[in-house]
Amino acid sequence: MGWRWLPSRIARFVMLAFVLQLLVFGGVLALVWQASGAAIAVAERDTIEELRRDLMSAYYDGGDPALLRLIRARVGAAGPDRVVMLLARPDGGVVAGNLVAWPAAAQPGPAWRRLTVRYPGRMDAVPMAMIAWTLPDGRRMLVARSVAASDQLETMTEQAMLTGLLVGLALMLITALVLGRLVSRQIERVVATARAVEAGALTSRVPVDGSRDAFDALGQSINAMLDRIQSLVSQLRLMTDGLAHDFRSPITRLRTVVEQASLETRDPAALAALERATQETDHLLAMLSTALLISRTEAGLGREQFETTDLGQLLADLVELYGPSAEDRGFALELAAPALVRLPVHRQLVAQAMGNLVDNALAYASGGSRIELGVRRVPGGALLWVADNGPGIAEGQRAAALRRFSRLDPARRPGGSGLGLSLVEAVARMHEGTVKLEDNAPGLRVVMELSG
Repeated sequence: MGWRWLPSRIARFVMLAFVLQLLVFGGVLALVWQASGAAIAVAERDTIEELRRDLMSAYYDGGDPALLRLIRARVGAAGPDRVVMLLARPDGGVVAGNLVAWPAAAQPGPAWRRLTVRYPGRMDAVPMAMIAWTLPDGRRMLVARSVAASDQLETMTEQAMLTGLLVGLALMLITALVLGRLVSRQIERVVATARAVEAGALTSRVPVDGSRDAFDALGQSINAMLDRIQSLVSQLRLMTDGLAHDFRSPITRLRTVVEQASLETRDPAALAALERATQETDHLLAMLSTALLISRTEAGLGREQFETTDLGQLLADLVELYGPSAEDRGFALELAAPALVRLPVHRQLVAQAMGNLVDNALAYASGGSRIELGVRRVPGGALLWVADNGPGIAEGQRAAALRRFSRLDPARRPGGSGLGLSLVEAVARMHEGTVKLEDNAPGLRVVMELSG
């Protein structure tokens, strides 16, 4: 499983940064602790070795008198809690020093060791570092020095390191969180740009600061890609808009010719054929007009016509407009606008989009009896919807229904163009919103979210 239990890659990055810092900081503290302990041990050993050398120099230079004088002088000056010296015969009898007997643990040898010395009249024991050796005449010599101060220093060092470790853990965690936040902010800037482009704002770009790091290179690459996409989309829109605009004139002239021909003929079959040609021409002109309107809406043209509008009243006007036609087809239009909802919108486009939804419901909700138009305020905008109780659209087909020129069942509406929902989506994007197709249980509920 590894790291998979962590909720996100950012959390994994924070944990990794924290663990790496902990390893480095812990390693440094361990080295410092080991070095300080070694330095204290070396200092203790050097002190004992210095005492040993002084005693042996006195013994070789002045014999027993000089050795005894030095022992008394050193013991009297330092005190038993600091320095212990003992000169003993081979059988263990004390010759000089401040111990009453030779310690059983003190065996002569080249290595120095630690032992605990308990003095008469004292309850506590004193930790000592000592070395013992044998003199040329067979007597034994012991030199020991108190290491209580060294032990206290070592304890204080360990406490200081533990405190430093705890403080370091807090600082390392803060540092890891700050690093995670910085990385998260960089990624959020890319995500925000991607979402803006997804919403139709092709001019959005990832902010770059010229630092030439990995995030800056990523931002420049994404911006270059978006520049190319925007250029291709602009060219495609110009081409389609130009074609649609150019086709309107010859189609209009063709309609005029068909109408003129209808006036000049009396043949019933020819009149019927010309009537069908007129209908198809009108349908083609409507498709071109809708395609042009969608392109202009997606391009953001008309934003200057936004005005604060009572959306409930706008839907009430649509109910009044479509009421007779709905009644003729066996539907009852209902309005769900419980409260005043005012929003700056393009009134004409929103009305046309909602009208397209009503047209679709009237055309496709066969077997239904009710169509509801509704609006309600939500944080940051408003929701408008048209819901019917017909057969609806299967969940797997809802994405295809929003595509331009998509017609799920042409047989149910031969005159459809497949642009109605595309126009609704373009209007929603113009208002920085979205369109969702939902299950009305039964039927279809088309929800248009508008920001404002």
